[in-house]
Amino acid sequence: MKWIRRAAEQGHPGAQYGLAQRYRLGAEGVEQSDAEAAKWYRKAAEQGDADAQFLLGVMYHEGHGVERSDAEAAKWWRRAAEQGDDNAKQALEALRK
Repeated sequence: MKWIRRAAEQGHPGAQYGLAQRYRLGAEGVEQSDAEAAKWYRKAAEQGDADAQFLLGVMYHEGHGVERSDAEAAKWWRRAAEQGDDNAKQALEALRK
């Protein structure tokens, strides 16, 4: 965890995603926090991490750690879908319906 956190703080998107996952699940000695998970997903998502973009979209859609917003969810799912993320494509389609 020490090294993951250091790498995340230095801007490594894979480490940011990994840290977000740990906060989301409350794993490896990290206390569960949707707000912290969203914060770290955003950092990775802004650097183009498609998995982080998809999961940040999920958090916006469900209102976990952020204010619920289908517009924000769609924004992040669209970015992930543009990179070929099938889950994001399905989420966008379901949101349209």
